[in-house]
Amino acid sequence: MSKVKNYPLPGAARVKTGKEFAEIRRRGRLFRTPHFLVYVHKNGTSQSRLGLTVSRKVGNAVKRNRVKRLLRECYRIHLQKQMVGYDLSIIARSGAHLLSFAQVVPELQERLGGKKV
Repeated sequence: MSKVKNYPLPGAARVKTGKEFAEIRRRGRLFRTPHFLVYVHKNGTSQSRLGLTVSRKVGNAVKRNRVKRLLRECYRIHLQKQMVGYDLSIIARSGAHLLSFAQVVPELQERLGGKKV
């Protein structure tokens, strides 16, 4: 049985407090996709940070956790280097639990790739 490598998101790369989330939503720019709302705010540092909100409207705990895993992996592989110096707050909408990783990546990159924030 092969062991899956674990790549946790470091604490410095996370948006943690409600105050930080509120600041991103208040001052950030909103991008909409069919399954996500993405707020992007320039943070003035050389590091990007990610905050996730997946409510019970998305599904039960198993479905919500799966969506969070997909979003963290998409961020780690694709968006972290692309969005240096920005805070991202991603809010999952209902139906997000039905997406595969191959569907999440282009949906987010299409809206965030090459956009001036």
